[in-house]
Amino acid sequence: MATTEHPAHAGRLRAWMLEGLSDMGKAGGYTGPHAEPEPPHKGQRWYRVMCLTGVDYFSTLGYQPGIAALAAGLLSPVATLVLVAVTLAGALPVYRRVSEESPHGEGSIAMLERLLSFWKGKLFVLTLLGFAATDFLITITLSAADASTHLIENPHLTSTLHGQRMLITLLLVALLGAVFLKGFLEAIGVAFALVAVYLALNAVVVVAGLWHVLTAENLVTDWTSALITQHGNVFAMIGVSLLVFPKLALGLSGFETGVAVMPHVRGDPDDTEEKPTGRIRDTKKLLTTAALIMSAFLITTSFITTVLIPAGEFKPGGKANGRALAYLAHAYLGGAFGTVYDLSTIAILWFAGASAMAGLLNLMPRYLPRYGMAPHWARAVRPMVMVFTLVAFLVTWIFDANVDKQGGAYATGVLVLMSSAAIAVTIAARRARQRGWTIGFSVVSAVLLYVTVANVIERPDGVKIGACFIVGIMLVSFLSRLARAFELRVTHVELDDMAQRFIRDMSHRRIRFIANKPGHRDKAEYRDKIEQIRADNDVPGTEDFVFVEVTVTDPSEFESGMSVRGEVLHNRYRVLTLESSSIPNALAALLLHARDVTGCTPHIYFEWTEGNPFANFLRFFLFGQGEVAPVTREVLREAEPNRPLRPRVHTG
Repeated sequence: MATTEHPAHAGRLRAWMLEGLSDMGKAGGYTGPHAEPEPPHKGQRWYRVMCLTGVDYFSTLGYQPGIAALAAGLLSPVATLVLVAVTLAGALPVYRRVSEESPHGEGSIAMLERLLSFWKGKLFVLTLLGFAATDFLITITLSAADASTHLIENPHLTSTLHGQRMLITLLLVALLGAVFLKGFLEAIGVAFALVAVYLALNAVVVVAGLWHVLTAENLVTDWTSALITQHGNVFAMIGVSLLVFPKLALGLSGFETGVAVMPHVRGDPDDTEEKPTGRIRDTKKLLTTAALIMSAFLITTSFITTVLIPAGEFKPGGKANGRALAYLAHAYLGGAFGTVYDLSTIAILWFAGASAMAGLLNLMPRYLPRYGMAPHWARAVRPMVMVFTLVAFLVTWIFDANVDKQGGAYATGVLVLMSSAAIAVTIAARRARQRGWTIGFSVVSAVLLYVTVANVIERPDGVKIGACFIVGIMLVSFLSRLARAFELRVTHVELDDMAQRFIRDMSHRRIRFIANKPGHRDKAEYRDKIEQIRADNDVPGTEDFVFVEVTVTDPSEFESGMSVRGEVLHNRYRVLTLESSSIPNALAALLLHARDVTGCTPHIYFEWTEGNPFANFLRFFLFGQGEVAPVTREVLREAEPNRPLRPRVHTG
């Protein structure tokens, strides 16, 4: 009995794990909560969609003031002003331009992808995907670590949960993975409620903190006196703030997510997918409003936490480490309010991890399957959730579930993506001959590149983690591309009238194609080729042929449609011409299409390719040509397992 139930159980488990896999093969079939664009004009108002960005962006208030105080000390408010200036004068204009250039949620990676072709474009995108994976995965682990900190340091729970930070963080990450395994339907309403409550509670803490600062004697004067004593003058303060600014870069997170959620913005009734004017306008409102809200909170929270909290409490082991605002909430508004604040912070931090997981599940299928660089199972949600959850466990263990230790890695991922976005919009402005915007975006690019390099030098953990992800993604991608090299890879075949006439005419006799590498295309070339094929394959002189000539376009592309054009050369020779990223796959697709439309079995004739077989295979893998005859036969074998129905391949 057990032997019969086990395979059935295994089959059900496999079907459950790979659920949705067939849908992912369809055009536009992406995984994850924000994957599928809303139907035209059925989206949400921009301020509600902003909350999807907000669960990532605004949740950084849970740890940003503490990180700023650790990095800058008494200068934290001044350094935060520099951060706000970069946000409003740099990051915001960049991503407003990204929303114009990439209005369907692809983001800056897609902009740069369009600028580069061939393998260098694919390698560049894979590199950026490595840093994007760093950004999203560290968001998951850092948010979970900070949520566990808020839970452990709650006065009502600290005695019970003390020393359990690693276990609680791993449990939160596991819970996140379990929710996605079950099937996570993201509701914008949930994000809206979480963000609204969280911001309201933070506003109460800020008002209470400012009230205590204003009513207490000498707090502000003591702080300014200490600043002047330490740094002398305003210019020295700004200089030091610029030096410590890379450590505060976490406060720039959220813009890439803001562009990714664009498909959910409703826009105007007359918007079209080609020209979503209203969606672009409202996305700019979304980005601007989020930046202004966050800037106001960053300035006020950095000020009250620096002035009101003793410096020692920010350090590891201190009560304000990773939870500065929660410390003030308990200190000035009581344990009940502080507990409510802790619960709200834990909820939004956990939801920030959910948003990051959704971002990963959206981002990878957007590129890798199109490149042929994802294993078959990577198109399904649940296997990828398990992979990302296990990686998140590993990252949590490496960084000991510590918020401060993960800050550098998180900042690296954020800054690399923002720098790439700035470079992308600079190139876009230059191509549009907008001199002023080109100069402005160039300055922003330089600033962000400086911050990125400075962050990498001072805290190399981020680039190390990013490099691990890049190597892992590239290794898996190329192994997958190698394993999938013999797939058909042609999504559809279209024949013009002349090509259809050629195939229809041959179907009354026998369909015979000759694969020809075009040279001078003169009469002698085609005459000699026919004579050679007849001699090599002992074909009677009464049989006629149609030549097939494939021009390789971009061999780094994996799959695409194919158009076939027929022509008669020298008033005698019929030739089908087509363009594709790979010669063998294109020929196989043409043969199968001819068989399907005529019901006849086509034959195709090749010459053996000269040279080393391994070198020829590498030429096929990288450049779409090389071992054409045997590879065409192998593609046909995979596409048509039934041998009697398979088109015939002849090589002489």
